[in-house]
Amino acid sequence: MSDDVLTSLEACRASLRAAEAAPGELLEEALRRNQALDRGDRPVHAFLSTLEPEAEPADGPRGLAAGESGDESSLRDVPVAVKDNLCTPDLPTTCGSRILEGYRSPFAATVVRRLERAGARVLGKTNLDEFAMGSSTENSGFGPTRNPYDRERVPGGSSGGSAAAVAAGVVPVALGSSTGGSVRQPAAFCGLVGIKPTYGRVSRYGLVAFASSLDQVGVLSRTVRDGAVVLETIAGSDPRDATCQDRPSPRAEALDEVDLEGRVLGLPDEYLGEGLDDGVRALVEDLAREAERAGAEIRRVSLPSTPLAIPCYYVLAPAEASSNLARYDGVRYGVRAQGAPDAATLFARTRGEGFGAEVKRRIMLGTYVLSAGYYDAYYRRAQRLRARIASELRDVFEAGVDALLAPTTPTTAFRLGEHASDPYAMYLADVFTVSANLAGLPAISIPIGTVDGLPVGGQLLCPPWEEERMLGLAARLEERVAWSPPPLASRSDTEVGA
Repeated sequence: MSDDVLTSLEACRASLRAAEAAPGELLEEALRRNQALDRGDRPVHAFLSTLEPEAEPADGPRGLAAGESGDESSLRDVPVAVKDNLCTPDLPTTCGSRILEGYRSPFAATVVRRLERAGARVLGKTNLDEFAMGSSTENSGFGPTRNPYDRERVPGGSSGGSAAAVAAGVVPVALGSSTGGSVRQPAAFCGLVGIKPTYGRVSRYGLVAFASSLDQVGVLSRTVRDGAVVLETIAGSDPRDATCQDRPSPRAEALDEVDLEGRVLGLPDEYLGEGLDDGVRALVEDLAREAERAGAEIRRVSLPSTPLAIPCYYVLAPAEASSNLARYDGVRYGVRAQGAPDAATLFARTRGEGFGAEVKRRIMLGTYVLSAGYYDAYYRRAQRLRARIASELRDVFEAGVDALLAPTTPTTAFRLGEHASDPYAMYLADVFTVSANLAGLPAISIPIGTVDGLPVGGQLLCPPWEEERMLGLAARLEERVAWSPPPLASRSDTEVGA
């Protein structure tokens, strides 16, 4: 089996069509590659749990074996990974937290069911910052994930496990979730495409809630086309999610119907200012020049409230988290502290033992801003600021801009532990991504080059429900960048694929 068989959906399909691999053998190969990644003293640790090759999902029909009749699907018999805050009955759903260690959901998330009905095979559940709270996947209760390109660096977060699994060639596509940039940011750090759809485009049923008005299921892949195929598969209305809109799924084939010629791309001044690495800025400016050569107009625009997006987000998201995470009390889900003499002590001990430091920090912050004395001073003002950020973005699009072009992150992947003592420095890794979540806009990150051997991402933001336009423009930029990923980091023992 070739080394690149799991790098794209087309490579998987070609291998199956040519009978180079039987349907189950792709899953076996993915499991073998994941095991190889975790040997040695610096394991990537992309997964928290995996299925055995012979295991079958408990919910939804299986893919067809080669030669059987049925609709051809780009996902049929392809191994995929899902973030461990998406419910599955076959594997534990821990959200990267000790408080849910060993918990199994009685149902599957809508997006997981839709993948399985398209014939995909869920390889396993990927590591994440606990309850998706973080930007590095260092805050998992089960240990950090490492960046496959430099194992002393983070893969980004909170969907770092999903990003690492795709970047390392274990699976061609994976699902993540985005509350403030947790799909695009790890995509940038790992040299991948990361898609965050419009809020309401994809069902959140079965996605364990962090901040309900911000959470979205997203896609990580090596190419825009692969990501578009998965998005088309998982999108669409769902009666189980009242926020999911009844709109047609964006068509993957629409990528070929969109061109850069005559398009207006906005370059926000606030995204190119202080704090942006010089190498990252140069790559974004190069990308803008490539778009101009393809016939696009580059227009400088201003989004004055952008510097306030991070403080706005870190009032609203913790406020919602403090309410959503109140359900983890040792009675209804997961682990339970032993020896508590009364209910109040049981709740306190369970939460104290089960939650990690970052989750506790955000719960306390959220409870504070929702308290009677501070609600107006913080939470209400943050909601007004959120509306202003959304209004500024809307005004730019109404002025004729087809998409905003910007860096995804201000730097390349930082070292493990680099921001451990400075949470705010960690939060700033999302400074260019949170606005899309606050406004509910679709956004995509694509790899645009490297700085010091580490991947860099550039992103596009579009008006609501314009995923087809966004994906088409991203595909055209992807063609012009001609991204070549750096070699994977070697381990102290055996190379992946050896």
